[in-house]
Amino acid sequence: MAAAKLPPRVLEVLFSFLDISDLRNCSLVCKSWYRFLNDENNDVWRLHCVRKLAEEALRSDILSSVPTYKAKLRALFHSWNPNDCSRNIYVKPDGFTIHRNPVAQSTDGARGKIGFKTGRHCWEVWFEGPLGTVAMIGLAAKGTPTQNQGYVPLIGCDDQSWGWNLVDNHLFHNGDSQGNYPQLNNAPKYQVGEKIKVILDCEDNTLAFEKNFEFLGVAFRGLPDTHLYPAASAVYGNTEVSMIYLGPPLDG
Repeated sequence: MAAAKLPPRVLEVLFSFLDISDLRNCSLVCKSWYRFLNDENNDVWRLHCVRKLAEEALRSDILSSVPTYKAKLRALFHSWNPNDCSRNIYVKPDGFTIHRNPVAQSTDGARGKIGFKTGRHCWEVWFEGPLGTVAMIGLAAKGTPTQNQGYVPLIGCDDQSWGWNLVDNHLFHNGDSQGNYPQLNNAPKYQVGEKIKVILDCEDNTLAFEKNFEFLGVAFRGLPDTHLYPAASAVYGNTEVSMIYLGPPLDG
């Protein structure tokens, strides 16, 4: 097959002009193309990275958890959705951080661009700035509101969202507290800037969390067979929440 004999430099030029959605089809053409595109740090992924990611994101260390160019692009496609967040929130130029404006008596949230119904997925979330009385991370379906009056556990306010309040270590679902989490004596409170790994297992229908490389246990079981989106909500003015999609969780 002639395509399999094209040198890497020619493949780099050809593939750099294609849309990312077309590259998957190219990887199925032959083993040679598959091996080439399976290198997540080659110049094709680097060029797409430079074109699509904001310069601010490439310069900063916000993507330090995803070292390859392809992984950085994947994280961008799973980042916060600027069209699916509270009117009091905006997505910063880096594309991975939401900023809550200082609005009194309002709880404001956001969802990621892509929801999950199958597979196993992991992403990191962290808060910068004071948490206030409620700082939620977790999952939400499309029907969950992204804004509410007062200071409330927005992620977990209905039967289509599941959240963990990092302020008081309470879980919320369907508007009710589901108990303390993690199930540890004198569990330490979240410190601003700490990265929390959120682990969604759509095969086992569970949601779990990890902090400082310590698995904290399953937080929710029996999740529905529907698209669920990474979500967070905040109440404190000018606080920021960043999210980086990591891909399938690494067991062990």
